[in-house]
Amino acid sequence: MTDEKLFGPEMSKLHPKLRMIRNGNADVNTLRAEHSCCLRTLNRARLRRIPLLRGDGGCPLMPEPGEIPSRLKKKALKKVPDDVEVNVFVTLSGEASGWRGEDEFSARMGDMRTATRTLGRLRGLIENPWIEYVEQGEVLKAPTPIVSSEDPGPPEEGRRVGAEGLHKHGSDVLIGIIDVQGFDFAHQDFRDADGGTRFERIWDQGGNARPAPGAEGGWGFDYGAEFKKEHLDAAILASEGGFGLPAYEIERQSQMFPGSHGTHVASIVGGNTGLCPKALLAGVLIDLRDDDLDRRTSFYDSTRLAHAVEYLSSLALELGVERGFQAPLPLSINISLGTNGHAHDGSSAVSRWIDSALAVGGRCVTVAAGNAGKDEPESEGDIGFVMGRVHTSGRIGAPGLAVDLDWRVVGNRVADISENELEIWHSPQDRFLVSLRPPGWNEWIGPVAPGQYIENRQCGNGWFVSLYNEVYHHANGSNYIAIYLSPLLSAYGIVGVPGGSWTVRLEGKEVRDGRYHAWIERDDPRRVGRIGDTDYWRFPSFFGPGTYVDGYTVSSLACGERVLSVANLDEEGERISPTSSQGPTGDGRTKPDIAAPGTGIVAANGFDPDQAWIRMSGTSMASPFVCGAAGLMLAADSDLTAAQILGIMRRTARPLPGADYTWSNDAGFGVIDPEACVREAAVVREREDLT
Repeated sequence: MTDEKLFGPEMSKLHPKLRMIRNGNADVNTLRAEHSCCLRTLNRARLRRIPLLRGDGGCPLMPEPGEIPSRLKKKALKKVPDDVEVNVFVTLSGEASGWRGEDEFSARMGDMRTATRTLGRLRGLIENPWIEYVEQGEVLKAPTPIVSSEDPGPPEEGRRVGAEGLHKHGSDVLIGIIDVQGFDFAHQDFRDADGGTRFERIWDQGGNARPAPGAEGGWGFDYGAEFKKEHLDAAILASEGGFGLPAYEIERQSQMFPGSHGTHVASIVGGNTGLCPKALLAGVLIDLRDDDLDRRTSFYDSTRLAHAVEYLSSLALELGVERGFQAPLPLSINISLGTNGHAHDGSSAVSRWIDSALAVGGRCVTVAAGNAGKDEPESEGDIGFVMGRVHTSGRIGAPGLAVDLDWRVVGNRVADISENELEIWHSPQDRFLVSLRPPGWNEWIGPVAPGQYIENRQCGNGWFVSLYNEVYHHANGSNYIAIYLSPLLSAYGIVGVPGGSWTVRLEGKEVRDGRYHAWIERDDPRRVGRIGDTDYWRFPSFFGPGTYVDGYTVSSLACGERVLSVANLDEEGERISPTSSQGPTGDGRTKPDIAAPGTGIVAANGFDPDQAWIRMSGTSMASPFVCGAAGLMLAADSDLTAAQILGIMRRTARPLPGADYTWSNDAGFGVIDPEACVREAAVVREREDLT
């Protein structure tokens, strides 16, 4: 490990987490890349030498307390590794208009750029006077719908909306689906009148079966595989002509999961049984896989989400010109993935990127609010509630007063081999001291004063603590405290973070406002292996009773100013599903915006020749319903802005039984009425025509 003397003043340009990652050697970051989506290991020899984080045949896990073996003690890092890559967002200074370094970046939006750099090459970014701030891509959360095991048969009714003369079922609108697990383009729900597929494009970000979108010059990206309609139609023709393989085996995507999430979502919004059965379809497959070895060599962070939005926006222009419009096709994008980092106020890099993309008319982005609404168990053995105990808030009343937060690390109740992350955001008017007490300790780590930090301090029998107390965060001007609990990651063995109750103490040094919000970055629960008779998991940490505060759990990606944030309506129960994430945003805005049917939704079952349809529940299913309604609105008026679409949906929403038109933290402004939305969109068009 490096010591702090390596960092000069320019290191303040790096996000704290990126500084912590940069402060790890290549072996540490090769192991970290299994669960840190913005990292990728280039050194194949190191991948072969360092086994996966598993108890069965992988790195040995050493949970017993004791002295740190000498070979596992922190050592000075002589050189920042140059064979581990990281995806970053870069913000340029206001004076960078004359800079000619644009070829260094993979995509751009306003004053923001994305880039892929080795950890060693980050210094070139932070020493560049044109660059103001560099932050890593955020974790994209895998969708967590509830999947029914029954065979429901086809939907009883198509998701048809009245006033066909106004919307023509989405004709000449492009529906973009950014998702995971693959798109079964040959499914009957996506077949056109000629027997081909209605998918115009599929960009598989982790694939190599076709050239990348930018391989032939012009706009595009230099990674992944782009499947075009002619490729997919040829595969369908070959499959049905006696080739002996399903079409999706002829044009193979890197992910093709039975019960595919992406296929189900695409069916709801734009399948032949969906809301927009005449729309053009395009899918972007984020490289989020189950296999750990693949995860060490792939990216699946929020920069890839920004690229997906850019790709679909450019494709809308290309397809519009092809059809003689000399303008982009109207574009409605669905994202049923989420992020949980940052301040939940729309100021994260990816939220600012998407909001900038929505500044022009004819575009809309719909985002699932998330499935972190439940914070109490419904039955014995129910552990789903921990996904809802990820937020707390409160107020320090005066200087010298303190508040203690109960942060529960679980793992296997002895140790947790995943990294745990807590972010605390508070007013720039205040100055807080922060201290940390591990389970079973009498002494505290800290206090850490504003402007100070502890980085990769080795504690106990080898695990690490990093603690940063920053003022005036680059994105929103708020003060920011970040705490990271990291296992000791080594080719010789893994020492987990102690399980139990960690106490975070906030003490007022200068208090003018005193309010704070805190969020835990969630892990995806995943079994790692066994030591003896004991299972080890990467398991979400959460706030304990008396600390967690209900609400404010909407995915940070769904907190953007211009995105449509969607809650899960249980139509049969005439209520919002208890798993649906709740608002408001960290800065008090009204998200979610709207509720839509998301419980027990029947739609296409991908990559399963024996069962064509499947039933799923979650905000992942509610979001494409709203995306489809937005597509119909854009068919009625192609110039509508995202802000206008949002305003119309709020205006026309129907309250749940017993509720009124007031915004609520679970249902938003009420249940979407797609037919009323389309009629109102047509009225807007008529008014525009008159002027």
